[in-house]
Amino acid sequence: MSTIIFEQTNGIARIKLNRPDVRNAFNAELIQELSDTFKKVEKDAASRVVILSGEGGFFCAGADLNWMKSFVGASREENEADARKLGDLLYYLNNFPKPLIVVAHGAAVGGGVGLVAVADIALAAEETVYSLAEVKLGLIPAVISPFVIAKMGEAGARRYFLTGEKFGNDEAMRFGLIHEQLESDQLQARAGELAKSLLSSGPEALKAAKELISKVGSSINQEVREYTVKKISELRVSAEAQEGIAAFLEKRKANWIPQK
Repeated sequence: MSTIIFEQTNGIARIKLNRPDVRNAFNAELIQELSDTFKKVEKDAASRVVILSGEGGFFCAGADLNWMKSFVGASREENEADARKLGDLLYYLNNFPKPLIVVAHGAAVGGGVGLVAVADIALAAEETVYSLAEVKLGLIPAVISPFVIAKMGEAGARRYFLTGEKFGNDEAMRFGLIHEQLESDQLQARAGELAKSLLSSGPEALKAAKELISKVGSSINQEVREYTVKKISELRVSAEAQEGIAAFLEKRKANWIPQK
């Protein structure tokens, strides 16, 4: 089964994450297919605006922990190469030349928050829950951090990167992560309305406006991106992370052992 559902009508490309059985969690296939689909859309002149959403009851639950656990025996180079794929995808989406509307519902966790953060316009269903709970697994939200901090600011990151607690739309709006919250049955209509509004603007002007924002307001650079890749690749093979992941999958309390 494809990890992506794609359709294009009247200048609007709709891309939907399609791993509902695991709450649309990232694995290698989803990352690759999402990247390939966006690259096709970028080259397609008929697709001028993108709406990204998720199939099933959740937008995106972040990384598939069974997939991450499979890398415990991999080399450091293999772990870095794998971690870099998600970082590269988010960097690409953050700089995507066409308007990107993200529609979240249910929950956005970890990498799911990263997808919300790279949106030009982020909409969310009422009762949507967000979480950056990597520390509960012995990890950190490394490769998504440049994009989440750029969107939420240090104030939000200092609290939620450390506590891992869940937060709702009111907090997400206060920190600038999302722009609007609506009833779930209004989400797609509102996204379509915004997309049609964007279609009334010049496509080159929209591209230039996005470049302007990136050049003037962004502090994301290669040094930061390399640091995040190395940090997550180190931590996800650590004893603490493996215990955290195992505890989560086994539905038990993690047995944290202080490192000397």
